[in-house]
Amino acid sequence: MAAPTSDHLILPRYRRDPEGTHPPLDSPGYRSTTFRHPKQPLVLLPQKLTEVTGPLLGPGRLGEHDNDLTKQHEGEPIGQRIIVHGRLLDGDGRPIPDSLIEIWQANASGRYRHIGDQWPGPLDPNFTGLGRTLTDSEGRYEFTTIKPGAYPWKNHDNAWRPAHIHFSVFGMAFTQRLVTQMYFPDDPLFFQDPIFNSVPDEKARQRMISRYDHNRTTDHWALGFEFDIVVRGKEASVFENEEDE
Repeated sequence: MAAPTSDHLILPRYRRDPEGTHPPLDSPGYRSTTFRHPKQPLVLLPQKLTEVTGPLLGPGRLGEHDNDLTKQHEGEPIGQRIIVHGRLLDGDGRPIPDSLIEIWQANASGRYRHIGDQWPGPLDPNFTGLGRTLTDSEGRYEFTTIKPGAYPWKNHDNAWRPAHIHFSVFGMAFTQRLVTQMYFPDDPLFFQDPIFNSVPDEKARQRMISRYDHNRTTDHWALGFEFDIVVRGKEASVFENEEDE
C-alpha cells in the first residue's frame, strides 16, 4: 500500500463548539490572562501532512508505572489514593483509541514539585505528580494517584484553588494537543475560583467535575472517580487556550 500523500490524505476539519463552552482568552477575574491573551488578530495555520502523520505516540514511549503515580518511587506517597478513569470521545460519541493522555497535579498538601511553588505546604519525596497513559481500543484510560489538596495563589484576597488534576490530550501529533482540568464533586471553593467560573455556560462547567464512582472504588484501597473527555461538539469538555478557527 502506497504511503499517504497530501493528495490522498483527508485532513481533519473541526466543528465549532457551542458558544459559552470555553472561557474567553481575556478573563478579568483571572488576572494573569491580561498579560497572556493575544493582542493581535489570530492567524490560522491549517493542518498539513506532517501534523497528522507524526510523531508517533505509541506504547513504547510509556514506562511501567507511568499511569500509577503511587508506584513511581521507593515508598508510598501520603494522601488518599484515588482511581481516575474515563473515556476519550469525539464529538459524535465515538471512542478515540491509542491517544496519549498526560496528567500533572499537586500533592496531598496542595504543593507542586516545581521550583516556582514555594508556599509552605510540605513536599512528598514519594510523589512527583506526573503521569501518562494511552487510551485502549474503546477510548478508555485509567490512572491511580493521590487526591490533590487545595493550594493558595495570589490572584485575589484569600484565594485558594479547588483540588484539581490537569489533563493533556493528544491526537496523532503534538500539534493536536488539548489541555483541561478535572475537579472533584462538592468542592467548597468553586464559588471563588475565577478559572472554573470563567467558563460562561453552567452545563459546560459541570462537565469539568468528575463523578464519584462507587463501582470503581476498591475496598480498603482507593476511591474511584469517572471523568470522560469529549473533544468536540455540544458535549465538549472545556479546554484551555481555545480560539476561533
